[in-house]
Amino acid sequence: MMDLLGSNGSRLLSEPPPWPSNVADDHTPVEYSVAFNGAEPPSLRILGEALGSPPSAQANMRAGYKFIDSQVTKFGLSTKRLNAVKDLFATEQPQGAFALWSSLVFRSGRAPEFKVYLNPEVRGVDQAPALVGEALDRLKLGGSYQSLLDRVIRPGELGLQDRISFFALDLDDGPQARVKLYLTHHHADVHDIARAARVVSGVDPSEVAEFCSLAAGTSRFSGRPLVGSYTLTEGSDEPVGYSIYVPIRSYVSDDQEARDKAVALLKRYGFDAGILDQALAQLTQRPLRDGVGLIPHVSLRLGPPRPGVTVYLSAETYSVFPPRSKQIPAARSPVERGSTRTTATIR
Repeated sequence: MMDLLGSNGSRLLSEPPPWPSNVADDHTPVEYSVAFNGAEPPSLRILGEALGSPPSAQANMRAGYKFIDSQVTKFGLSTKRLNAVKDLFATEQPQGAFALWSSLVFRSGRAPEFKVYLNPEVRGVDQAPALVGEALDRLKLGGSYQSLLDRVIRPGELGLQDRISFFALDLDDGPQARVKLYLTHHHADVHDIARAARVVSGVDPSEVAEFCSLAAGTSRFSGRPLVGSYTLTEGSDEPVGYSIYVPIRSYVSDDQEARDKAVALLKRYGFDAGILDQALAQLTQRPLRDGVGLIPHVSLRLGPPRPGVTVYLSAETYSVFPPRSKQIPAARSPVERGSTRTTATIR
């Protein structure tokens, strides 16, 4: 973790965030998640943004690659596929909410696994489709790309309702190494989500729609947008897996409600919800009804290699967002230690 955070890892918690990181709503450059699946014990994931010194969009990109380089020998990572596309995502003036994020996955009895998230909109929203198409062609995964867009994107210009928001790569050369393409669905309803899920063989669109409705308590998602991801692997002409991410914090009044919904979803899929309570107890001692955003997302993973449910957890390093009425789905200003400020862009 200290390798990822660098010099910023020693900052006092009383100091303001050094950069408006989009990893978390309060700009903490780290987010945790617990992934539940039926084949093995739950795994802990850490998503982080390495920050330059001083931080800037370009400096953070350099810091992110420096972190990856430092882990290659230590953990035997492969950057072959990353090296094949990194120039496409490199620019002197990165646009968008981020340039490069890193993910670490800790599974029981195994060395950590690494994944990188690149920003398809780093050169601008209008450049994202062509940029991703070129990246997938270089990785020999471009065969189904246009078909995927044609079947998923709603009528209208790409970038208005559906946006290509993340391009992720496993730092692994194994047969299960993945590329994951993430689409953000603005102003969507359950029918739009079902349509987006239907393109993946073996995925039940009604199951995806039901998961979203149960998590959000609505069939139309007017708060923060839902995000779907498509898993691509070499040797397959179509996606082999699909996940849907529900920003549950935008559809509940407080974290107690978010926790209760997450527990109900875990039990529905046969997972031990007590592990979630243990994780929450490690993160905070405050009453869950005193804030909202500690559980920012819940997701359903379908298809290989590990179908299941993931619950995302915020560190709340800098602020706690106050409870709110469910009738106000937009972001609220956080309550900080000793001050009040507004938040910047939100993922």
